[in-house]
Amino acid sequence: MSTSERLFDSDAYARTAEGRVEAHVDLGDGQIGVVLDRSLFYPTGGGQPGDTGQLSWAGGQCHVSTTQKGQAGGIVLVLADGDVPPEVGATVTQTLDWQRRYGHMRVHTALHLLSVVIPFPVSGGAITAEKGRLDFNMPEAPADKQAVQEQLQALIDRDLDVGDDWITDAELNANPQLVKTMSVAPPRGAGRVRLVRIGTEDEQVDLQPCGGTHVGRTAEIGRIRIGKIEKKGKQNRRIYLHLEG
Repeated sequence: MSTSERLFDSDAYARTAEGRVEAHVDLGDGQIGVVLDRSLFYPTGGGQPGDTGQLSWAGGQCHVSTTQKGQAGGIVLVLADGDVPPEVGATVTQTLDWQRRYGHMRVHTALHLLSVVIPFPVSGGAITAEKGRLDFNMPEAPADKQAVQEQLQALIDRDLDVGDDWITDAELNANPQLVKTMSVAPPRGAGRVRLVRIGTEDEQVDLQPCGGTHVGRTAEIGRIRIGKIEKKGKQNRRIYLHLEG
């Protein structure tokens, strides 16, 4: 399977892009996947769902129902049931379901900030376009949920810059404190790992390995609300975060 260039790594705001069909993938149960040489669509991973949208080309179009990781760095666009894929070698226009992706970006960045407000190891998480959650390895729930919400909103309202940097696998191995997630390992093996930074190098609020998509500035997250806090085990507390508009 061919490697797909990850267009979202360099520009998470791109909504359309051309690509060339490199392969078809039989996913079983009648599902067909398409691998492009360059992908606008983020594949499921790190708690963030795969992107949806459509492909169009001279004489046809099809819908992308989700996106997943394939072999050897390929990104597989899973077509909606019954859709006919473009031929191998065809040039297609990729169009992202932008509002859904942008919701994922807002929630994902908000969850990074939640891990700043609650500085405990993260044992799990999930993202949708409207809400997200983190599971923290902590013995007791926060005593004041409203205080957590206010601290998080204050960070968001600072309109901090969100950027990225890259380090080698060896540099990450030498700095294990960068990894906050216990359940999701950083994507090693390609020789370098992407770090997402919130704030500037001189006034850094957060820095951690992450392959997902994020907003460019924290003010884009908008208003948030801390929802349920659940006990999921002796050392596990699940905290829900909602976008408010």
